[in-house]
Amino acid sequence: MGHPSEDLAEIVYNFRSSNRNQRIPLALDESIYQQRREKLKRIEALGQTAYRTRYEFTHTIPQIWSQFDKPVEELEARRVNVRVAGRIMAIRLMGKAGFAHLQQGGQKLQIYVKKDAVGENGFELYKLLDLGDHIGVSGYLFRTRTGELSVHVEEITFLSKDLLPLPEKWHGLTDVELRYRQRYVDLVMNPEVREVFLKRSKLIQSARRTLDGHGFIEVETPMMQPIAGGAVARPFVTHHNTLDMDLYLRIAPELYLKRLVVGGLDRVYEINRNFRNEGLGWRWNPEFTMMEAYQAYTDYQGIMNVTQEVITEASIAVNGNTKSKWTVREGGTESVHELDWANWQRMTMREAIIKFWPEVGAKPEMSDFASAEGVKKLVERFNRAHSHMAYDPNEPTGKTIAALFEAAAEEHLTQPTIIYEFPTAVSPLSKQKADEPEWTERFEIYAGQMEISNGFSELNDPEDQRRRFEAQLKERERGDEEAHQMDEDYIRALSYGMPPAGGVGVGIDRLCMLLTDSHTIRDVILFPVLRPEKSTTTEGAEAK
Repeated sequence: MGHPSEDLAEIVYNFRSSNRNQRIPLALDESIYQQRREKLKRIEALGQTAYRTRYEFTHTIPQIWSQFDKPVEELEARRVNVRVAGRIMAIRLMGKAGFAHLQQGGQKLQIYVKKDAVGENGFELYKLLDLGDHIGVSGYLFRTRTGELSVHVEEITFLSKDLLPLPEKWHGLTDVELRYRQRYVDLVMNPEVREVFLKRSKLIQSARRTLDGHGFIEVETPMMQPIAGGAVARPFVTHHNTLDMDLYLRIAPELYLKRLVVGGLDRVYEINRNFRNEGLGWRWNPEFTMMEAYQAYTDYQGIMNVTQEVITEASIAVNGNTKSKWTVREGGTESVHELDWANWQRMTMREAIIKFWPEVGAKPEMSDFASAEGVKKLVERFNRAHSHMAYDPNEPTGKTIAALFEAAAEEHLTQPTIIYEFPTAVSPLSKQKADEPEWTERFEIYAGQMEISNGFSELNDPEDQRRRFEAQLKERERGDEEAHQMDEDYIRALSYGMPPAGGVGVGIDRLCMLLTDSHTIRDVILFPVLRPEKSTTTEGAEAK
């Protein structure tokens, strides 16, 4: 049998809207929908099931490429029969023959349909197919004269109808929220988007593998909590009707995980959702994924080492090595950095402020951080040399130092960096340094100029913990809605005795951004929180 002389051109139907946002006008949308419903009826009249229950396939498209991407001589030496299913991404009819591309598993495979091979009914079915339809085909593999691996189809099975047209262009939309809102289309049209989420899955699998290898066990803790604790954030509130009580979507699993450490589970971790009632931004989503881990009989240095290993191993799992590209976009310009997850730097918060101090001349000294007056002078110096940093003399000195760090140093932390020793005033759950009670054994990990992890030596003195909670309550009285609430049951748990422990939280979404060079958190969350979709009526009114 002769082989076709040309391959399928990437031709798509021009049913799409031509406006810049690629939105399909309602009238056109309904028209296409009805046209395709009529085609579906005609397909049923050919004896095909409209929405088939299953299809028995022998290979996936990725398997065909991995096993049979061989020279034409090898394919012709032995007939390779296959049954494969997929979505039609391109289709062309040429008299009594046609080509199509099926997509499945993120890869495409060409099929060749000839009336003589599939029969009258089979070819009538082929002529009723549209872009986006799901079909199954059986036949044998061959290469066309231009060398493309293809399936010479002998039978077509209809599986599912796409009643709405796939867009001609999608990834470059001006209205990028449309891509996030219709992620199901985004995944179909953009293989690189699918790849990001495959890498995200590898990241999480790697984190589990590394922690499991260190003897940690994975647990689950409540999503709805009577007290929003374990972090400094504003919670979402819900109500339990039967108990007639308000509950909070958790802002962190920390206090429950540490209760388990009290109970004798020495190494525990959880990878799951947290919810914080905060603004939207390129680094923030109200619902996000956090990995938290706690290890008994170690301190912040011990859990710091484990966390560094988790992240380094995740880089290898995602990208095959310890390097990842990170593009910084500022003021209309781009600069590409190579992040090296095998080359970490560590410095205290005070050392970081000193290292990145913007003022020309003498840099701050460690003694400048020892008093409220010294810190005030640093803020004044910073504002003269750089830009205005808000300063409230009524705030705890440690809170001002943390703000000074964010203003002076954070923008310089592109390579993986561990910042440790944080002020007690901003660390209500971490253990104080024995020689400097105004500072705690706490660390944060930065890369790409953003924080991705927070950990510390866990506070296990119940009386000290009570004093910290009381200090947080005073901050709430001053108007800080994110300050921590009192948790009497947690203090009771600590009173039963918690061993020394180190704990850490890692933001999976932000880490995924860094490992995949994604520049908004929405690009690494399948279904990010979005503003309500505007109605057609509203959009029409705005257009006028």
